[in-house]
Amino acid sequence: MPKTRLNISLDQDLADFVKVYVREHRTTVADVITQFVLALKRQAQGDSMEIILSDPDFHRALLDVQSRLKDDKAKWYTFEEVFGDS
Repeated sequence: MPKTRLNISLDQDLADFVKVYVREHRTTVADVITQFVLALKRQAQGDSMEIILSDPDFHRALLDVQSRLKDDKAKWYTFEEVFGDS
């Protein structure tokens, strides 16, 4: 999908927070805003993720993945290793 530019203004404390957050989570401000807006859109359209997020096994797996990514302990695979030589 084509991207478009959107300029926003935030309170300084929020801007400082998001800069620290993206650095600590190895992401971008654009990705944080995109995920937030997508969550709002899903909620407005009744397409909530609450069911899967409320599953205890999924929640534990999600926290485990986040932890491994933050600690640089995740093992990365190539496309070919995961899906074979199609």
